[in-house]
Amino acid sequence: MDAVASRNIRFVSHSDLGGRGDGVQIMVHRGYAYIGHGFSNGITTVDVRDPKHPKVVDFIACPPGTRAFHLQTHEDLLLAVNAPSVWTMQEFQNDQKAYFGGSPADKLKDPASRFTSGIRVYDISKPEKPAEIGFTPTTGLGPHRIWYTGGRYAYASVHFADFTDHILAVIDMSDPRKPEIVGRFWLPGMWRGGGETPTWRTGRRYALHHVLVTGNFAYGAWRDGGLTVLDVADPTKPKLLCHRNLDPPFGGGTHSPLPLPDRNLLVLADEPTFANCSEGLRYIWMFDVREPANPVSIAAFPQPAEADYCAKGGSFGPHNLHENRPGAFQSSRLIFATYYNAGVRAYDIENPFQPREIGYYVPPNPARMMDPRPNRPQVIQSCDCYVDRNGLMYLTDPNAGLNILQFEGL
Repeated sequence: MDAVASRNIRFVSHSDLGGRGDGVQIMVHRGYAYIGHGFSNGITTVDVRDPKHPKVVDFIACPPGTRAFHLQTHEDLLLAVNAPSVWTMQEFQNDQKAYFGGSPADKLKDPASRFTSGIRVYDISKPEKPAEIGFTPTTGLGPHRIWYTGGRYAYASVHFADFTDHILAVIDMSDPRKPEIVGRFWLPGMWRGGGETPTWRTGRRYALHHVLVTGNFAYGAWRDGGLTVLDVADPTKPKLLCHRNLDPPFGGGTHSPLPLPDRNLLVLADEPTFANCSEGLRYIWMFDVREPANPVSIAAFPQPAEADYCAKGGSFGPHNLHENRPGAFQSSRLIFATYYNAGVRAYDIENPFQPREIGYYVPPNPARMMDPRPNRPQVIQSCDCYVDRNGLMYLTDPNAGLNILQFEGL
């Protein structure tokens, strides 16, 4: 498959994921890729032990109206969210702002009967065939994304019925058959059931996308609510150390945090939630977090410049970051980011004040559309990227399936 544009990244193979080409988050573990879907409402398992010939070996269907688009793996466990399949719902079919411009829970009619919300746990000791062993139901819209790298606690963004939107939920995984929510944190104004009222302006969405945890600190991305740094020395009682918001003037959409603790740095990506740069550009930021209570922005990453991506159609800007998970490629110098219609990008941050782009791969547009929303442009929207220890890159797209690539800049 020929790239539209590439530098230091080459094509290895492609999979249409058994006709379910709508990939969102991907974990690669023990030679198998686990992919959550945005529209197909399930989880696909792909044997990638031979990366030149990926083979779909399993598909787990979700309950009706439910998707499992975000997931995590560690040792013999796979954790996956169950949440409403929002893009198949009438309320969000024609207007993306209905989802990103405020609390989606306020717009759904009769939500409880239309989907299942909660966190499912699977045994993957037989990696080709995940077996469900636990489920924790939640109220409201339920979970969005999880962070889990082993140990007692997982950290998830969850919408509970008495909150305006997703907040932090800390989950005790000591018995994976019975996960238990033991801690919570939210921004002031989110606890509607406790009499709080929003402090942010109409049309903005304050909601936790997810946190990444390193040591005693959890770095959280809150969409239009910006960045938080939390003390989670006691995970059952998270404490706010700092809240920073770059909106205004730079717009919202804060989406993906990546702490680099050995260098006291934090990479933070803001997601565009609009097409054709209609609301300006979104950036990847570099923060100095030597003082966790006072993170300071010291640089912005360069924007892709080899083509006019604002004119291409679809969203242009950062989405997910490769997260340096245990067992994956880990680096505090090389950063990988998906960039929607500009593919996947690689950066060198040896000098954190001057990040440099050192590689990119822009796949061709999808052959067919999986997105059920009307009038969506048929362009790539690179979604998530997992990089293994050898520099193999696993790149998902909501329409174009899975591309396996090789980073050649090591």
